[in-house]
Amino acid sequence: MKTIIAEKPSVAREIAGLVGASDKKDGYLTGNGYFVTWAFGHLIGLGMPEDYGISGFGKASLPILPTPFMLTVRKVKKDKGYQADAGALKQLKVIEKLFNQSESLIVATDAGREGELIFRYIYEYLKCRKSFERLWISSLTEKAIKQGFDNLKDGKEFDGLYQAAQGRSRADWLVGINATQALSIAAGNGIYSLGRVQTPTLALICKRYLENKNFSIQKYWQIQLLHTKEQINFKSISTTRWQDKKLADDTLKSIERNGDTARVISVESKNVTEQPPLLFDLTGLQKEANKKLNLSAEKTLNIAQSLYEKKFITYPRTGSKYIPEDMWAEIPNLVRALQNRENCKTALSKIKWGRFNKRIVNDLRVTDHHGLLITDKIPSVLSADENAVYDMIAFRLLEAISQACIKEITDVSLQALHYDFTAKGCKILEAGWRMIKGNFSEDDAEPIQDLPQLKKGDELKIKEAAILEKKTKPPVLYTEAGLLSAMETAGKEIENEEERKALQNVGIGTPATRAAIIETLFTRNYIQREKKSLIPTEKGLQVYELVKDRKIADVAMTAEWELALQKIENNEADAESFQKEMEVYAKTITDELLQTSIAQNNLPKLVCPKCKSQQLIIRDKIVKCPDEKCNWVQFRNVCEVQISVADIENLVNKGKTNLIKGMKSKAGKKFDAHIVLNEDFKTSFEFAKNKSYKK
Repeated sequence: MKTIIAEKPSVAREIAGLVGASDKKDGYLTGNGYFVTWAFGHLIGLGMPEDYGISGFGKASLPILPTPFMLTVRKVKKDKGYQADAGALKQLKVIEKLFNQSESLIVATDAGREGELIFRYIYEYLKCRKSFERLWISSLTEKAIKQGFDNLKDGKEFDGLYQAAQGRSRADWLVGINATQALSIAAGNGIYSLGRVQTPTLALICKRYLENKNFSIQKYWQIQLLHTKEQINFKSISTTRWQDKKLADDTLKSIERNGDTARVISVESKNVTEQPPLLFDLTGLQKEANKKLNLSAEKTLNIAQSLYEKKFITYPRTGSKYIPEDMWAEIPNLVRALQNRENCKTALSKIKWGRFNKRIVNDLRVTDHHGLLITDKIPSVLSADENAVYDMIAFRLLEAISQACIKEITDVSLQALHYDFTAKGCKILEAGWRMIKGNFSEDDAEPIQDLPQLKKGDELKIKEAAILEKKTKPPVLYTEAGLLSAMETAGKEIENEEERKALQNVGIGTPATRAAIIETLFTRNYIQREKKSLIPTEKGLQVYELVKDRKIADVAMTAEWELALQKIENNEADAESFQKEMEVYAKTITDELLQTSIAQNNLPKLVCPKCKSQQLIIRDKIVKCPDEKCNWVQFRNVCEVQISVADIENLVNKGKTNLIKGMKSKAGKKFDAHIVLNEDFKTSFEFAKNKSYKK
């Protein structure tokens, strides 16, 4: 018998159907010489400090450097700490029994770092020594799975992948556990979670937020002229930006007094070739879905995973935008398959058969997986979000194989009186890939106008003239799409030129982990959404202020580690040396953070409103009286809004907060209200019209 182990039950069922294992048992399927079983994601993980006999947070225990690292069954939170997950224990017993009854194994967990780690940790934990082969596939279609079984690979070929995954897992443990404990001990006021990738990501958000907030906006004025020639209206704008509105007004009057005409000084035209976009990798898809559909990175990943498991798209956790040469022959079949999808028919009519653009073919740029593609199985019934994400992937394929778009860009210089003006025009010479969706400029760019035929010396009548008031713009707050870009190109933020060159194509996190990192920052109450923007909370800014000059917030260092992990994966670097380096680093940051002095004076000293004797404890989620008999408590997250320290102070001292905006009722409706402290020391809402009801 052979045991095939998949990452999830749904994938196991697909494989079982193909290999003829149709007999259902508890936790596995069997038949035709196979057992087919599954994990539930990470069944086994690295042990926590308690597993090494270290309980609580103590300075004396730090840094915690396990030798060797222990593996434990996944744990869940119970009343008194953590306990092994009963479901995980049960499935692990099934897996152990099947492994023992098999001559060899076939690994069918997801073909990537995390999938490899899921299997290898189970294999190590069970002390299994059976030989194993690897099913390495990029889609779950019947054809792909059959091809994968015809080309099973020796499990040893993936040792580098496992060592990189294990190195990432251990590095996150060493940094996360030690840094979190060290800063929390130094603070003595709640838990401050830090992480190897989480903290530099928080630093990116906070740095941008503070640059935006502290930006000094300057007003300036420009003059805009409207001209007509050959029945085409077009506009020109002054090259001068006046800081004083009166000067701009005076200039406009003198232009109007002096003939109200503008003369063409020069006309320059050039052809610009815009290559079609490449296929999506996961980060690219997440950015596009955030911009166009306002979906979070995590939601997009979940939708893509669902489409993959339904066999409509290829493996989503890819970092590549290319396909290998041997896949090119498949592309016409995929394009033909889209003829069965109603909303692709118009786009398909614009495809030039026999002239497909091969720009997406590059064997050297395909990592574990190729760029995101549809499969030849076309969906009919999907949710609205699934449909929208599927169409993004389908339309991107059609754009990628189309020809370049060629535009003629014209720059015109004009003079009115002796002031310089410019006009820019654009003419589409060959629509190419931009015809697929009918978008001829980037969504965030200003549309470029059509210009008539102009030549040097032309005199143009000024039909209208106006003064435009403009403002200098601060650095924009990060949206999730913007943050994903910053994480992907973290190397660009680095000031040292040599470091920047070395890390130019290296980001922080991987396409597969970036969504989870952003979600962790929400869970920790470090960031929040304000419309589409990501902004830090009070707690997030407090953590940033504490660590911004420390190694743990260093984007460059985190990007260097990603580079080291890539080298380990490719068998170009040693996993043991990387772990030693991480241990030295964990020791350094632990020492650094333990010496951090955290000013508690920014928290007001408030006396409990109920017992009037104890000083309140102010934490990020709760404000409470330390006296158990009194037990007065106020939660700081009310109707999805974090209550500020200033409002807590008003509530305790004055019995009422300022007006808190944007709270959400259970029905999802937004409302504004004051929180008031009643005579029985409980709180309720007070609306502008003085209506109140119990929370």
